[in-house]
Amino acid sequence: MGNILTQLRTLKAQNKSGFAVLADPDKIAPADMQYLARLCNDAKVDYLMMGGSLLMAHQMELCIQRFKAESDIPVILFPGSPAQVTPYADALLYLSLISGRNPELLIGQHVVSAPLVKASGLEVISTGYIIIEGGIQTTVSYISNAMPIPADKPEIALCTAWAGELQGKHIIYLDAGSGARRPITTEMIRVISSHIDIPLFVGGGIQTPEKVHENCKAGANIVVVGNAIERDPLLIRDMASAAREAVADKIAE
Repeated sequence: MGNILTQLRTLKAQNKSGFAVLADPDKIAPADMQYLARLCNDAKVDYLMMGGSLLMAHQMELCIQRFKAESDIPVILFPGSPAQVTPYADALLYLSLISGRNPELLIGQHVVSAPLVKASGLEVISTGYIIIEGGIQTTVSYISNAMPIPADKPEIALCTAWAGELQGKHIIYLDAGSGARRPITTEMIRVISSHIDIPLFVGGGIQTPEKVHENCKAGANIVVVGNAIERDPLLIRDMASAAREAVADKIAE
C-alpha cells in the first residue's frame, strides 16, 4: 500500500475530507503551472489531479514537471486513456468504469496499459469509477459510451459502489462529469459514504465553496474541482478552506 492510499484510508477512518484541484492539460498551458502551483501551495490543497477525456495537446508531462518544480503537493493522474500515463506523477487512479457496460473501460484498456503502468513506478490506486447523471451529456459520458446512473437513484449507485468494493477496488469515485449542470446530490454522497469502507472521491459540477463544504459534510473524503477553477483560479483558496471548515464542523459535532 502506497503513501497516498494510506493517506486516503486515514481520511476515511477518521471521517475527514480533503480537496483536490483537477487540471486538464488540454485547457492549461505549461507556462501557467507555476501560478497554479503557488495558488495550491497557499491554499494548502491536498492533491493536484492531472488528466482529461481527450488530451489533444500532448503537454501533460511538461505541465507536471512545471508544477512539481514549485510544489510538493502530490500529483495524481486521472487518465482518460492508456496514453495518459507518465512516471513524472506520484500516483495513478487506475479507473474501471463500473457504472457502464463498455468492456473496453472495464478491462480492455487496462490490458493495453498494464505494461506501461507496471514499468512507470507509479503508486497505482484501483478505482471504481461511477458516472452520475448531471443534467447534460458530458464529455466523459460521450467518450465512454456509457449511460450515467440517474441522479435520483442513490440505491443503484450504492449497489454499484458495493460491487466495486467487493471486487477489491481501493476507492470509489463518483463523477457527474466536467461541465455538469447539476452536481451529485448530498443524499447520494451520504448514502454511499456511510455504507462503504473505502475512500470516496466526488467531482463534477461543483461551482462554489458552499458545495465543497456540503459534499465534505455529507461524507466525501476528497472533493475534486476542475471547471470552476479554470474560470476563476482564485476559488482554490476558498474551496480548500471550505473543505477544512467542514472537517472542523464534523469534529465539533
